[in-house]
Amino acid sequence: MAGLAAPNPAFAQQASYEVEGHAHDLSDVWDVARGGQLYDKWYAVLEQDPPQETHPAYPAAGKKKGSSTWRCKECHGWDYKGKDGAYGKGSHYTGIKGVRGVEGMPVERIHEIIMNETHNFTEEMMPHSAMEKLAIFLSRGQVDMDRYIDRASAVARGNPRRGARFYQTICAVCHGFDGKLMNFKTAENPEYIGTVAQHNPWETLHKVRFGQPGVGM
Repeated sequence: MAGLAAPNPAFAQQASYEVEGHAHDLSDVWDVARGGQLYDKWYAVLEQDPPQETHPAYPAAGKKKGSSTWRCKECHGWDYKGKDGAYGKGSHYTGIKGVRGVEGMPVERIHEIIMNETHNFTEEMMPHSAMEKLAIFLSRGQVDMDRYIDRASAVARGNPRRGARFYQTICAVCHGFDGKLMNFKTAENPEYIGTVAQHNPWETLHKVRFGQPGVGM
């Protein structure tokens, strides 16, 4: 028919690109996820031997020692609120503030803070690219966990049935339908994903969002 033009391949390709994007388009998703794992346990992510000495800025009154004191979460908390959050009491208490204040801060500025005398990180310990991803997470990847978890009761908000659909179609592949396929401890003293979620929902939410350092998750 004379009134109909033949399809334009170039136009069709452009329309498809606008809808679906391109494999080489850059986004923050990978950087934020990697940064979240670095916040958890950077030396496991980088497959390095952990520092053996206690971090020089870790308070003398704190109850932890050695490599665990070098983990960002150990002072700043799984909820990123430090002394004002879930780590405001108990064995992880340090009196150190959280990192919520750096949300939205320029990545370059956060990078400088990571390398300052207080945090004491060097590029020999954590390469520049890793520090950059950690900074991207701190600037763009944080959420206010009080929106999702009631701090007083440590009970997650939301709809359990909706969450079950995600668990049963994603998490159950590794953890099992009943959550007991993977035991983090021993047969005598078992610890499963549900155990962790009940005792520390903040840690669980962080790992659900970003994965477990050093393993495929």
